[in-house]
Amino acid sequence: MARRASSPAHPLWFIIAALLIIAAIGGGYFIHAHADPFRTVAPLPVKEYLENSNSLRGNIYKLDAKIDKTIEVSRTAGRLYSVESGGDMLAVLVPPEFNQMNIERGQNFIFKLEVAEKGVLRVQEVRKS
Repeated sequence: MARRASSPAHPLWFIIAALLIIAAIGGGYFIHAHADPFRTVAPLPVKEYLENSNSLRGNIYKLDAKIDKTIEVSRTAGRLYSVESGGDMLAVLVPPEFNQMNIERGQNFIFKLEVAEKGVLRVQEVRKS
């Protein structure tokens, strides 16, 4: 009985496989780059915070806000910014460990923050959105 000759894989299959791999890598990068970095953190209840910040003291929240202006700068305490979130204005304290980050008026950021002593919103992590 004669054996059949096996044919080599067609080059088109290699091209299709390479394109699928590139598309999978690109899709994964897109999803990772646009994911909310603080998706497991509850958003700051702004209305509750404005009514009584002491009731939220010690809790960790996220806040998606736009920088309005710099209120105060201190080498030891950090930078205090006025931010706008959902039409409300809040003051956010960015500690000195984020001094290397360029934060300017009109930029949007996602803050992971703690409601600290006396209701101060103290940033723990910050990402540009």
